[in-house]
Amino acid sequence: MSKRVSSRGPGRNGGRLSKLFGEIANRTSQAAGHALTFIVAAAVVLVWGISGPLFNYSDTWQLVINTGTTIVTFLMVFLIQNSQNRDGAAIQVKLDELIRVSTAQNSFVGIEHLTDEEIEEIRSKCERRADADRGGEAEVDETDRKARRAAERATD
Repeated sequence: MSKRVSSRGPGRNGGRLSKLFGEIANRTSQAAGHALTFIVAAAVVLVWGISGPLFNYSDTWQLVINTGTTIVTFLMVFLIQNSQNRDGAAIQVKLDELIRVSTAQNSFVGIEHLTDEEIEEIRSKCERRADADRGGEAEVDETDRKARRAAERATD
């Protein structure tokens, strides 16, 4: 028998681990975005700076803030990337659903999986169509103005 592996991770534990990491990342990202978190971080830096003379601005004193900020930055990169991946995926699903239920071309659903060159080609085609539509709208507007002027002359 072959062991089934889901797309979310290997086996049941991989899914749990992924879910746990997602939950931790989500809560940490939410906390990191609050004003109180910034105030606490600024207070830590302020206390560190004020404590400099007590430690004679030693190498160890400098190493404390360098190590702390490096660790926090390193971990936050992964948390922020996780949050952005989830947000991007959620937005993509919402856009795909809007395209699916609208009169838009369903061929756009899933284009995020194409290469950069293929996406650029589609973008260029869409821009050309938009330009052509704007040109058509300008013609309609001009015809509308002419019709109004003609109607005004006829009623005068």
